[in-house]
Amino acid sequence: MADRFRITLGQLNPTVGDLAGNAALAKKTWAEGKEAGADLVALPEMFITGYNAQDLVMKRAFQLDVMTHITALAQDCADGPALAIGAPWVEGTKLYNAYLILKGGKIASQVLKHHLPNETVFDEVRIFDAGPLGGPYSIGNSRVGSPICEDAWHEDVAETLAETGAEFLLVPNGSPYYRGKFETRLNHMVARVVETGLPLIYLNMVGGQDDQVFDGASFGLNPGGALAVQLPCFEETIDHVDLERTPEGWRIVESAKAPHPDAWEKDYRVMVKSLRDYCRKTGFGKVLLGLSGGVDSAIVATIAVDALGADNVRCVMLPSEFTSPESLEDAEAVAKSLGCRYDYVPISEGRNAITKTLAPLFDGLDEDLTEENLQSRLRGLLLMALSNKFGEMLLATGNKSEVAVGYATIYGDMAGGYNPIKDLYKTRVFETCRWRNANHRDWMMGPAGEVIPTRVIEKPPSAELRADQKDSDSLPDYPDLDRMLEILVDRDGSIEDCVAEGFDRETAKKVEHLIYISEYKRYQSAPGARLTKGAFWLDRRYPIVNRWRDPS
Repeated sequence: MADRFRITLGQLNPTVGDLAGNAALAKKTWAEGKEAGADLVALPEMFITGYNAQDLVMKRAFQLDVMTHITALAQDCADGPALAIGAPWVEGTKLYNAYLILKGGKIASQVLKHHLPNETVFDEVRIFDAGPLGGPYSIGNSRVGSPICEDAWHEDVAETLAETGAEFLLVPNGSPYYRGKFETRLNHMVARVVETGLPLIYLNMVGGQDDQVFDGASFGLNPGGALAVQLPCFEETIDHVDLERTPEGWRIVESAKAPHPDAWEKDYRVMVKSLRDYCRKTGFGKVLLGLSGGVDSAIVATIAVDALGADNVRCVMLPSEFTSPESLEDAEAVAKSLGCRYDYVPISEGRNAITKTLAPLFDGLDEDLTEENLQSRLRGLLLMALSNKFGEMLLATGNKSEVAVGYATIYGDMAGGYNPIKDLYKTRVFETCRWRNANHRDWMMGPAGEVIPTRVIEKPPSAELRADQKDSDSLPDYPDLDRMLEILVDRDGSIEDCVAEGFDRETAKKVEHLIYISEYKRYQSAPGARLTKGAFWLDRRYPIVNRWRDPS
């Protein structure tokens, strides 16, 4: 009986819908595994389609195309180790989230996901049918159990596999990042190891897909929960993990354990990775943004340069008579420190023309928010014109605090194809700027050192749409606002929860009201990197028309 078992893990970055490209990645990984003497080459959940493919997998033509690619892949990988790959799979009238074991030119075994997640960004209950509780599959003279992602968060699947002869567990995942997610995953997997007494290998994909980033961070646990293997976060890697047969059963041979960064670095890397992959996978090579001299556009410009390189980022200053000299200086300083293109496009002439055009209709009416928003919308128009002319995707620059309470102009500064800081509260924007000034990593394409001047971070935030305007004229101070938003949005809490933490009831009610009445703006806003379980898009879904308010 063999006393060694090698698994080649493909912690890789598939692209949703690119069946041929994903199959080529799978074949390349299999070839490396064959060269390394692997018994099994493993890829993550739904790898052939990319994840999360949402309703695309329900399209019949897509399902047939998946089958064609899987059949060809099985034939191409017939002479060598088994290949385990995630795919949507049709059996009769049912569609499953499946893990297919390809061996000898055919599908030798299949695992069908039993527990379908139906929360946060997942809608698997409406897409897939639930598979039965099943047993392990055989590779050589070893029996492997593969709970698919969510299945490993529940006791019954792993317990059934152990009872029916599984000798170790291989868990394929499409598990997206949110702050603190790795610790949550690890705790669940330790529980499965303790309950079953079996070694467990957790394989996760990497890469950005729409708002989600899959952070990899695959690992292996031996019985008792001891960490034996830990792959890096966010990086594509093909690693060979060995198991050794002992009198007590299979044990993972300890190997290098890649260190994990702290939460600030993980968040920043998610924002960089999400933008980089969004551009690469949608075909955009260049981006542009309005650079106002404020902290939000400064951090977005920095993320863009780190993601795409300075040559692929255009910053545009669009000043009005309300733009301060300091903002002009600060915007130029940020662009120069990052090394990207900087264009200066005053909006006064265009604003005067629009004001004159509307004058007959506005005659006798006082100036108000309308005139302020004209400036923002004119900037949006000009930026979109540049985007169309030069083929550069426009980035939105609104932080989560602004997105939450609607402190942004629809069809104005909300215009754009992607928003890297959509899930980053204003107070975290400040700290992220400081973190980036103090830290540089090899995955950043921008320069090291202080790229965002201290004055940009420390000056009072202002939209500069009227004289002496400050954000605090319209909103609570950001530390207070963000804390209330964390309660009301991230924790789905109540007005009473805000009051219990020391906030004024009427202020909390005003914030809640602003959240609800801004829903229509969020429905039309650009997608952005998901950092929390309370992100605006798939995590939090509310009606636009909503007259309910917390009565407390």
